[in-house]
Amino acid sequence: MDISYFDIAGGSLAVEVEGEGPLVICSPAMGDTRDAFAPLAAHLVAQGYRVARVDLRGHGDSTAHFDRYGDEAIGEDLLMLVDALGGGPAVLAGASLSAAAAVIAAGRRPAQVAGLILLAPFLRNGAGEFTRSVLSLAFARPWGPLLWRVYAAKLWPGLGDRARDRAASTTASLRRPGRWAAFRATLAGADHRVAAPWIGRVTAPVLVVIGDADPDWKVPMDEAAWVASNFADAETIAVPGAGHAPMLEHPQTVNPAVDAFLQKLSRSGAFAPADA
Repeated sequence: MDISYFDIAGGSLAVEVEGEGPLVICSPAMGDTRDAFAPLAAHLVAQGYRVARVDLRGHGDSTAHFDRYGDEAIGEDLLMLVDALGGGPAVLAGASLSAAAAVIAAGRRPAQVAGLILLAPFLRNGAGEFTRSVLSLAFARPWGPLLWRVYAAKLWPGLGDRARDRAASTTASLRRPGRWAAFRATLAGADHRVAAPWIGRVTAPVLVVIGDADPDWKVPMDEAAWVASNFADAETIAVPGAGHAPMLEHPQTVNPAVDAFLQKLSRSGAFAPADA
């Protein structure tokens, strides 16, 4: 495993870059780490793409302390990585709150984003302000990590019994010095309303990937339909039995859909190697 570190906003982001070819940048959900994209990354590298998987601020191998957290901050990180890794245009693959961040990035600099892959996307708040405040209090120490571990174990039904092991490992990562405070700051900064002004500025094609068993919505397919309705060029794939990390839970369904999407971008000329 070869990790590069990129300095931004008072901290350093851990990024794992593999392969050669057009660039795909993958950013995970809050509380999760870049290995959620490992099956998709391995597949795309084999198909001739360059894949960068980043750990969120305060998560995984990134450092704990940054000047701010949340959707807008992650969007800035994605644009920084596009510049640092060759200048784009790149495809941004964002999961959960990282989907809102990817939309912000694509709206701010459309020429640098060839396409968006939005996995289990939050582009609007799924809970009221009071509920978000309650969650923030619930995840306070000393009981916060335990509650997160219980909650996280239900996020990935497609993993079966492995979901509990993954919840345990991600929670252990968040228990490291400074990480739980960063996680709570990310939760506080996860106000997806900040994506709204940028949605209409997105010109890139969009692929929405949703698990039909995602526990974060009462009717996941309805949320996916709403997300797709905001873009001029959008398609949706449902992943049966998957939850909040469909690319990890059922890569056999997600990988071919991503392949087809990237091939469409390549045929349009928006996403191809410079010497193609």
